[in-house]
Amino acid sequence: MTIQLDFLPQITAIFLLMFARLGTMVMLLPALGESSIPPRIRLTIALGVTLVLYPVASQYYPPDLTVNSARLLVFLGSELIIGFAIGLCGKLISTALQTAGVIMANQSGLAFAFGADLANGGQQGTLFGNYLSLLGMTMVFVTDSHYLVIAALHDSFTLFPPGGFVPVGDFADNATKTVAEVFSIALRMSAPFIVMGLVFYFGLGLLNKLMPQMQIFFIAMPVNIAIGFFLLMALLGTLITFYLEHFEAALGKFIAG
Repeated sequence: MTIQLDFLPQITAIFLLMFARLGTMVMLLPALGESSIPPRIRLTIALGVTLVLYPVASQYYPPDLTVNSARLLVFLGSELIIGFAIGLCGKLISTALQTAGVIMANQSGLAFAFGADLANGGQQGTLFGNYLSLLGMTMVFVTDSHYLVIAALHDSFTLFPPGGFVPVGDFADNATKTVAEVFSIALRMSAPFIVMGLVFYFGLGLLNKLMPQMQIFFIAMPVNIAIGFFLLMALLGTLITFYLEHFEAALGKFIAG
């Protein structure tokens, strides 16, 4: 009896192409691809997702991939570009919390208080930004929004079929709009702190004119920090809900139907 194994090169080629797309996306997408997660864990997640989606997505690949090596390389480049474009969009939207935290810290007198940002690989960041980033990543899992990440991985094969035309121009336009949206989200989230800072420092300037002998700096800093913390606690639920709505909208662009 002869065992036919001529189908193995085709299966291997499809699996590697799928892993190139999904692995690139997983390394960049928020929640699953955070740099605080060890690379081996992320690699295991990418391999597991590829294995699960293989029976569903393998039908989108042509049956003669291994015949032409140049064609296989073209497919590989296309998969890498698609995975990078989708993952980058998700990664950019997650930076809105860190940007908003920097603005809040500047208005609250904590601009020079840095700590390790556990949600972004331990790099230095403002305390407000670090807290918001960690809370935002936690709430993504608590609200089951990470299923949107998995849905984007699955539907990418429907929206961008393998071997088809790669819409590089559309990807670049979407990245530009996402960057602008990130700053818009961060500014709207930190708007109460900006108003608080304007009113507070205007009052300090007026008080300094009325009582020049008072040591304004020693009074202002503790009060400014206390007001900043109180405002953060009062608005935390609203801020995170606002962020999650835009997080879902950003990933919803890559979900079919």
